[in-house]
Amino acid sequence: MNSNEIKTQFGNKVFDFKKRFVNDINAAHIHFIGIGGSGMYPLAQILHSAGFYLTGSDNNETETVEAVRSMGIKVFIGQRAENLSGADLIIYTGAVSESNPELRAARDSGVKILERSELLGLLTGYFDNTVCVSGTHGKTTVTSMITEILVDARVDTSAVIGGKLPCIGGSGVFGKSDIFVVESCEFKDHFLKLSPDIAVILNIDEDHMDYFQTFDRLCQSFRAFAESASKVLIINGSDKNTVKTMANIDKQVLTFGDNSSYNFYPNNIQIVNPLLTKFDIFKNKKLFCKVELHVPGHHNIINAVAAAAAADYLEISPELIAAGLSNFHGAGRRFEKYGEAGGITVADDYAHHPAEISVTLDAALSMGYKNVWAVHQPFTFSRTKTLLDDFAKVLAKADKVLLTAIMGGREENIYNIHTRDLAKLIPDAVYFENEDHDENFDLTVDYIIENAKPGDLILTLGCGDINKVARKVTAKLKEKYAE
Repeated sequence: MNSNEIKTQFGNKVFDFKKRFVNDINAAHIHFIGIGGSGMYPLAQILHSAGFYLTGSDNNETETVEAVRSMGIKVFIGQRAENLSGADLIIYTGAVSESNPELRAARDSGVKILERSELLGLLTGYFDNTVCVSGTHGKTTVTSMITEILVDARVDTSAVIGGKLPCIGGSGVFGKSDIFVVESCEFKDHFLKLSPDIAVILNIDEDHMDYFQTFDRLCQSFRAFAESASKVLIINGSDKNTVKTMANIDKQVLTFGDNSSYNFYPNNIQIVNPLLTKFDIFKNKKLFCKVELHVPGHHNIINAVAAAAAADYLEISPELIAAGLSNFHGAGRRFEKYGEAGGITVADDYAHHPAEISVTLDAALSMGYKNVWAVHQPFTFSRTKTLLDDFAKVLAKADKVLLTAIMGGREENIYNIHTRDLAKLIPDAVYFENEDHDENFDLTVDYIIENAKPGDLILTLGCGDINKVARKVTAKLKEKYAE
């Protein structure tokens, strides 16, 4: 099947999304509270592309806020009741607390309000082939890989991704085909609000336990998500938690994994260099395609196989799947290189769970650097407390460990947990735990500039704003070594 045939099959189904949305919601002016959030930005991109008038607010100037403004969307800094003027639909992110003055005003206004996952769930119902990618780890990467394959194959797809993808110019895109690729998060059961046709489950691991409380309840939610798929379930047969959770499910099931026991698997793996891996993907024990992958780590080989399985179900040819995977160079904040100066390399990764940090550090340590620095910002007190020993074990893989204060996010520190508790468990770890956030980062940056040596990799890790440290370090290194 060539790209023209794909375009004919998937690109000619044009539906009047805006008309249907307005009929269902009756909205002309949509306001986003927290429009700079990673989950809000792609939804704003989609609704703006569909022709809606949007406004938004956020508490801080960020690159994402600037990107929103560049689309012509008015963004208020600081959240106040008057920002809502004229809106007939208000979207808010779950990261906004109930005490937020703008959210309180929204609730008192009588205007229809949706949490971002409710809006996303509504949007998924408009498409005939909604691909929902779930799992504790790897969601952004696999969602990005599938989107890259489709875009490169000239499928006019829609997508919502938790990271920025260069080929779509952001983290959301609106197309006119019947395909919608969606990163689907289990946090607070948000993925149960979606309407998947094709459900992908990459893995199930212990996370968000402040909400789920028990691992069994977490698995039950993944089971419910899988049962909501209308067409097919694509699962990681190598992940024992996923296999156990999906046992005897009454769905068409396709498997991917690391050996020939599964429908899709890699073979003949050749690591040419840290940023080039060549391997074959087999389907039902027959050669499917040959891939050149430009993101590091064995976990990304499995991610690529998962993306190939989903794209194959969408009837994309093996040749175009291989081409798309070969063109993929990572999503934003997924082992993203920020720069190099004085022989020192700076990169950033969104890894914030021990399993994610482990595979990211394994990949970094395989790349031949003199020293790998793990510069980690713990995120949420509950996760840090629950997985403290696991965090210490995986961070200790790095040659040097530097920790910042815990970013509480939506939580208060009712757990009496502090960065120093983690640092005590890691030999020679250095930490900064001042109450002032900016001062913490300034001290962290200064320490790195003073102590990093040629041949080192500075790798910031976390899902908060630790990437600001990577940017500041990159800029200061370039100044230091300008001559």
